[in-house]
Amino acid sequence: MEKDLSNYRKSYEKGELRLKDVPGNPMELFQKWFLHVDAHFPEDETNAMTLSTIGLDGFPKSRVVLLKKYTYEGFIFYTNYKSEKGKAIEANPEVCLSFFWHGAERQIIIKGRAEKISENLSDGYFESRPKGSQLGALASHQSEVIQSRDALDDKLKALEDEYDSKEVPRPEYWGGYIVKPIEYEFWQGRPNRLHDRIRYQLQEDFDWNIDRLSP
Repeated sequence: MEKDLSNYRKSYEKGELRLKDVPGNPMELFQKWFLHVDAHFPEDETNAMTLSTIGLDGFPKSRVVLLKKYTYEGFIFYTNYKSEKGKAIEANPEVCLSFFWHGAERQIIIKGRAEKISENLSDGYFESRPKGSQLGALASHQSEVIQSRDALDDKLKALEDEYDSKEVPRPEYWGGYIVKPIEYEFWQGRPNRLHDRIRYQLQEDFDWNIDRLSP
């Protein structure tokens, strides 16, 4: 099988990013871009982000997860701690997040360190989830080989019966991570592939050094 994609072209012309216009704190620019995309590009799932880790086999792996909260401290998402990504983070907590919003022709790449959040925060979020999602967390031993789809559906049905009239407890193996950034790169598509790239790097005094990168 072969398909030549060399003539796939798109000109990026929806915006610009000038060094003189960026704030001193990258989270302020992140929020500005996030809210703009959320308001004007409903086709984008604004909080979808690619999480990249180094697996136990030494290979990098990326997958899309959903951002559930951001603060000046970092970015929070939830997962099964015993999943492939959870085991990778436990072995090497240095990770990368990437947001790509094609409607706005913008990308943000964030390097940081992942840490488990407190159990009470994980409890609070788990309690806010729909009951079906709560039961899904109990039914799935994420990343493990399963016999069949039917076996998974049967397990979910059994849990629905078991918890029909009572609350679903948060599994101890399920909870949140916060990624605390050390570097951001903001990318704005521009014509002729001369894209704008602004990088923030965290310094020892916790200020941010800001540079423009060549496209």
